[in-house]
Parts: sequence; C-alpha cells; structure tokens
Amino acid sequence: MNKQVEANLSMVVSKALGGFNMNALKYLLPLWIAPVTGVTFRLVFGAAAFWLIDIFCKPENSTIRQKWQLFMLGALGIYGYMFTYLMGLSKTTPIFVSLEPIWVFIIAVLFYKEKVTWMKVLGIGMGLGGAILCISTQPSDDLASNAPLGNLMCLVSSLVYAVYLVLSNRLLKGVGNMTMLKYTFLGAAVMAVIVNTIYGFDAPILRMSLFSTPMLVLLFVLVFPTTISYLLLPLGLKYLKTTLVAIYGYLILIVATVTSFILGQDRFSWTQLAAIVLICASVYLVEVAESKSEKQIISKSR
Repeated sequence: MNKQVEANLSMVVSKALGGFNMNALKYLLPLWIAPVTGVTFRLVFGAAAFWLIDIFCKPENSTIRQKWQLFMLGALGIYGYMFTYLMGLSKTTPIFVSLEPIWVFIIAVLFYKEKVTWMKVLGIGMGLGGAILCISTQPSDDLASNAPLGNLMCLVSSLVYAVYLVLSNRLLKGVGNMTMLKYTFLGAAVMAVIVNTIYGFDAPILRMSLFSTPMLVLLFVLVFPTTISYLLLPLGLKYLKTTLVAIYGYLILIVATVTSFILGQDRFSWTQLAAIVLICASVYLVEVAESKSEKQIISKSR
C-alpha cells in the first residue's frame, strides 16, 4: 500500500477513535473519575503499553539528547495539552480547540518556511467554519461555569497541541516511531503523576466490578483512544504535512456528533450535516493542495 494512503487511513482511524473517546469521557467524567485522575490513568497506561509493545519490535537507534527531547515534549506537550483541554472543557464549550490547524499552519510558515497556497488557506478556513458550526449547535453544557477562563485554557491547549504536532513531525525525522511514543508518554506520565499528587487522586470507578459498565468504558478509553490512536499518529506525522494532520483532528467532532445521534444523546440537525460536509471538504482541499505543491517541486527539480 502507498505510504501516503496508509498515512491517511491511519489518521482517519486514529481520529475516529478520538471521537468515540469524547462520548466515553462524557459518561465517565466527573462521576466515575476526576478529569486530572483520568488523564493520569491514560498516560500511565499508554506509557506502560508502549514500553511493553517495544519489547517485540525491532530496536531503534537514538541518542541520549533525542530521548530527553522526547521526554520533555511529552511532559510539556502531551500532558500540557490534555490538562488544559480537560480543565477548559469543564468550564466552557471548546471552540478554541478548532484553531489547532491554524496554529500549526502559522508555526510552519513562520519557522519552517512552509509554502502558502490559496487552496490550503481555503481548506483551513472551511475546516474552521465547519468545526465552529459543529460546536456551536451542540446543546449547552451546565458545567460551563467560567467561560472566559475556560476559553483561555482551551486556547492554550490548542496552541500547545499545535506546537507538539510540529515538533513531533521534526523529531520523527531522526527517531523511530516506538522511540517517540515510549519517551513522550513516559515524560507525560511522570508529569501526570506529579500533578495528580498535588490535586489528589479521585477515582470512584476503582470500587466497581471489572465487568461493570463504567469499568468497561474506561478499558475502552485506555486501549483504543489512548494506545491504538496514538500508535497510529506517528505514521501520519511522518508521511503527511503537519497542517493536514491537524485538520484530521476535526474528524473527532464528526465522529462524536454522529455517535451522539446514534446513542440518543443529541438530535439530528441540518446544520450539523453542513458542518460535517465543510470539514470533509477542508481535508480534501488541503490534501489536494499538498499533492499539487509536492508535484510542482518534483517537476521543477527535474
């Protein structure tokens, strides 16, 4: 299979699992597990899973410096994103999370001289419009107790995740996929344990049976949206432009919305359908823009 196709498919599956994750977290938080404790569960489980999986993988070469860079990227990038995102979600509607592709695009243009094309700008704009339309038509959340602070934290989370994607894309050029996952999740897990010690551990779910609904939902979150989803992410980062990877994040909103309809958590609306069409069109436009740009570079080099 072509690496580009494989990378696109991996992003679709990864972000689809992220969409299911949103619905699962709606069920789990905060009744069965506190947000900060939930982040710790995910990161510690993910770190343990990736170090275990790596035992059965081909050894990858990396330097001590690269390992420390990945460790700090995980501690500040992955954990910083998850922490600010969940804290922001508890106070407001996550509109600023939709800015991730724009942050990625700005960082790539300013610091890495990525080419600006009208099709890429149009695609990013359509994706942003679809994401905001998708979020704004969702039912209001009674937990939105402090919208200004929540918006600020969601804004920070989108910027942190954008920086994480851009730096991951660059670091993956010098290290293997499993090396990246092992050390970024190790750094994130260590940071999570430190912060959780300060906030306090709160997980009533641990008093439930292993086969109870809350525990099964938690296991789903740990195995699929955490381990498998992040296992697929480096493949997309390695073979796709970072801007396109960020736009694929909008699929999380699509899957979460459709799942809400199926589960009866939300009702169908034409505005939601329009939002989904806009997001899909944005992915197509950016993918076409990237393909054309690369073909032009190749033809000029010849």
